[in-house]
Amino acid sequence: MGTVEDLLADFEVLDDWEDRYRHVIELGRDLPPFDDASRNAVNKVQGCASQVWITSETSGLPDDPVLNFSGDSDALIVKGLIAIAFMIYSGKPARDIVATDAAPILRQLGLSDHLTPQRSNGFASMIARIRSDARVALQASSSSAIAGR
Repeated sequence: MGTVEDLLADFEVLDDWEDRYRHVIELGRDLPPFDDASRNAVNKVQGCASQVWITSETSGLPDDPVLNFSGDSDALIVKGLIAIAFMIYSGKPARDIVATDAAPILRQLGLSDHLTPQRSNGFASMIARIRSDARVALQASSSSAIAGR
């Protein structure tokens, strides 16, 4: 998966929004396959008009958890938005995820001006879910640190 910097560079070359949408859809197509068993109510992101599922895996040191995300959607453009969210957050320490606001990145990409309000709300729900998973991982790490004392 590429980085946000890669995506910004791609968007600079693609000056037509139709081409940019196609690129976002391609990003979604490049997401790794999502396990059918993970398409369940626990992993479903509430607040999205499309079906969206996100799972997180924690790795790294117990006191500095790193989260990696997997996800899928039944809508191609939304799948691309999932890929963008993962560019921003996946593989990062939980502390960084909680501290990172995606809004400035979306503005820089121009996406905030070109998504329907419904898609923007759905994307915000995905980000809220990702940041919530990071907060849970941080709470678990601080609980285990306290228990280890």
